[in-house]
Amino acid sequence: MTLPKQLTYFALQGIPQIRAGDLLPEIIFAAIADNGLFLQDGDILVLAQKIVSKSEGRLVNLTTVQPSAKALELAEYLGKRPELVELILQESNEVLRTRPGTIIVEHKSGFICANAGIDHSNVKGNWGNDEDWVLLLPEDSDLSAAMIRADLEVMSRARLGVIIIDSHGRAWRNGVVGTTIGASGIPALLDMRGEEDMYHYKLRVTTIATADELAAGASLMMGQASESTPVVLARGFPYPLREGNAQELIRKKERDLFR
Repeated sequence: MTLPKQLTYFALQGIPQIRAGDLLPEIIFAAIADNGLFLQDGDILVLAQKIVSKSEGRLVNLTTVQPSAKALELAEYLGKRPELVELILQESNEVLRTRPGTIIVEHKSGFICANAGIDHSNVKGNWGNDEDWVLLLPEDSDLSAAMIRADLEVMSRARLGVIIIDSHGRAWRNGVVGTTIGASGIPALLDMRGEEDMYHYKLRVTTIATADELAAGASLMMGQASESTPVVLARGFPYPLREGNAQELIRKKERDLFR
């Protein structure tokens, strides 16, 4: 009898508030043990972007930012703080769409998102007014995922994957969903072309955003408010692990029909 496939998510309890310089691999490894779990080959750690950004010191106080002329002009149209708009411009390759209250950009990492992924929720500053503090995305989320994975593999002696996720909106759909912005050790994109379906029809165009599917499920376990479970252990990923990164998920400009 063939056993059913089973993908299990464990939302790790007891992750402390993360600060700049904290060693995430050590914190995560300790939390896994404290939750009565252990790491084994094929496990994937799903990390909320916020804890990675905080550990890398990506907190910025808006009062320290000097807006450019372009930021001042755009801020008046958008109805946003000029300092915030300046940070968005600094973190972006290109502004794609704007309307009052909304700015869509191509982040320096290549993916499309609102406000360059800069966030204020669940952010507490080191001094001054908390309203002035914002959190930037990691400078290189793929590199961050690779470094965290390398340390966890040494500690656990297991073959692992790591993804870093953020909440993004989607074209044509309401609401946000967990999306992979950094990955290491997993196939972020799975090419199914040439495979046969149940009727022996060969697939011609099907590719699966496996990392984003994994991210969406883990995001449900993390929550979007005050749940304080920013690390999820995923076990039972139904595809072989391989070297990969989130850049696989980014559609090249010349193939993007909507720019």
